[in-house]
Amino acid sequence: MELHIKKYEELTVDELYDLLRARSEVFVVEQVCVYQDLDNKDKKAYHVWLSDDDGIAAYLRVLPSGVSYDEPSVGRVISLRRRQGLGSVVLAEGLRVAREKFGAKAVRISAQEYARPFYEQGGFVKVSESYLEDGIPHIQMLATFEE
Repeated sequence: MELHIKKYEELTVDELYDLLRARSEVFVVEQVCVYQDLDNKDKKAYHVWLSDDDGIAAYLRVLPSGVSYDEPSVGRVISLRRRQGLGSVVLAEGLRVAREKFGAKAVRISAQEYARPFYEQGGFVKVSESYLEDGIPHIQMLATFEE
């Protein structure tokens, strides 16, 4: 399994296509949710993913503070090969990128409510009441880091 960490302008056309296709496969097709995935934030993000000869296995993007929240954020978290721990690996790498590239002292996310246990295992705590985003219940969660 190979780890990739690239800013938007470093992505090849094929990598960008594969990442967007994977996101669409999970968030639009699998979850039957029509929403605007291309939200003008990708150009500001670090894209973090795991891949092998079979393609993308897990992905997320890391955004600097001021794009989605006051804190840096992680989003579009997907694992295309579930129950193998790859989502946890890519989440840990995303948090590391947020700290190294953006100096994050905390990372805020908007998590689908059903995924709360996954994010809690990754160090996040719930910090909001439930709300609907694109028709799906979400909560805000925050991970903070020791100095």
